[in-house]
Amino acid sequence: MKRVIMNEELYNCCEEAIDLLCGTVKKTLGPRGSNAIIDHSLFSPFITNDGVTIAKNIESEDERVNTILTLAKEASIKTDEEVGDGTTTTLVLLESIFKNGLEKIKSGKNPHRLKKELDEGTKEIIAKIKEEARIPSEEDYFRVASIAASDEEIGHLVSSVYLKLNSKGSLKIEESREKETYVKYVNGYTLDTILSSPYFLKEEITYNNPYVLIINKDIKEIEEISEVINFLIDKKSPSIILAQDYNEEVINQILSLNFNKITNVTLLKIPEYGTHQIDILNDIEVITDAKIVKITDEITLSNLGKCNKVVINKEYVNIFYDKESKKVERHLAKIKKRSIEEKDSYELDFLNERIAKLTNGRGIIYVGASTTTEAREKKMRFDDALYALENTSEGVVPGSGIILLRIRDEMITKNDGYEILKKSLEKPFYQILENVGIEREEVYSKIKESNYELIYNVLDEKYESVTKTSVVDPVSVVTSALENASSIASMLLTTTCLIINEFQEPNKININSEL
Repeated sequence: MKRVIMNEELYNCCEEAIDLLCGTVKKTLGPRGSNAIIDHSLFSPFITNDGVTIAKNIESEDERVNTILTLAKEASIKTDEEVGDGTTTTLVLLESIFKNGLEKIKSGKNPHRLKKELDEGTKEIIAKIKEEARIPSEEDYFRVASIAASDEEIGHLVSSVYLKLNSKGSLKIEESREKETYVKYVNGYTLDTILSSPYFLKEEITYNNPYVLIINKDIKEIEEISEVINFLIDKKSPSIILAQDYNEEVINQILSLNFNKITNVTLLKIPEYGTHQIDILNDIEVITDAKIVKITDEITLSNLGKCNKVVINKEYVNIFYDKESKKVERHLAKIKKRSIEEKDSYELDFLNERIAKLTNGRGIIYVGASTTTEAREKKMRFDDALYALENTSEGVVPGSGIILLRIRDEMITKNDGYEILKKSLEKPFYQILENVGIEREEVYSKIKESNYELIYNVLDEKYESVTKTSVVDPVSVVTSALENASSIASMLLTTTCLIINEFQEPNKININSEL
């Protein structure tokens, strides 16, 4: 059965959902924000202060509230998807915009008119934030990573590796099985290792000057590759073959030849799917001078390519090649051009990863800890640091909510939407101070008296020059937080009814009465 909820009941449900979500998460804001313990049905409970992780786990027994919660969470989730940080700030802004907007609506303001004013004001504020951006220095990268991770040691490690690789998409964070955290650099073009049989790899393999064969179809009979295999036997040269799949008989015959030391061939399956798989094959074709075998093609010696070295372990296949090749440079230029034009974030990440493989290589930080709970919480901090660094391309601005506070003081109140935004822009700054128990008006007064030349460093508990401060935020993190908070708040404010499925117990039959 459907139930329609409107008017005062709807407003009360919205307020309850916002209070539950934002009221819980905002306490984690800032370098000294509190943590939350989250129970998990599949894993042991874990501790975190990551805003979006906490938000995703907040639910209500009231189906009305829970439905609104799902929508409100989207603000934080969207910010996380876009920039990987600023998720708590998003909810702090969302709470204020929604509550102040609801007051206006209750006093007679048209919701759609208010939404238009909020949209207009948000665009103006975002433009002002971007005007204040400056190009980050190496020190800024360290500061951004440290603030995002709430840990200087993590910030130093992530920023130093990131700057060394000097390419977006070149660094990954993984959990380690060891207690210690360590970094591993991979300099060649890497693929995920997908063996046609585990018997091809007992321990790490290194092939010097191997041949490479790329086959974009299944190998069903050994005769299809017999010309190549005979050539490899004559040359006594190692080789890797990449194909979609192999018949079991083909696998066994190659394993037998390897066992008898007649050949030294590893049969691998092509990673990824669809267009991404084609892109990877094209990359390998360029760096090895191989020629891809297509579905209707016969496999000949002309398809063979070669590279300097191949290293194969259980995690990845690493192909070393001549990076100075003009062919590789032209190919790389095409990918970079695509990355500039690409709008989809998922596709852009894939393109950046390809660029990293074809330039400075990749790095992996393996995060170690004594317990699973500690490892999970620690990895989240590393992830936050990396996400923040990857979003510094638009520049950085003073952090701790100072840039929003300054814009608030400069804003002209044109209408109700602007008034609501002005009230909301101060909230992140005040919430950070509230979370550490510092008198906010005293700090604000001193900063304003300096004409915003000073900023308060909450972690070190001292005032710093705004031009030399260690407290900075990526522009994209601040703008994404405001944009998503305003968007979801506006959607909630223009909602006039909620329709939910209401559970009804089935009618019980009284057996005795029937008898």
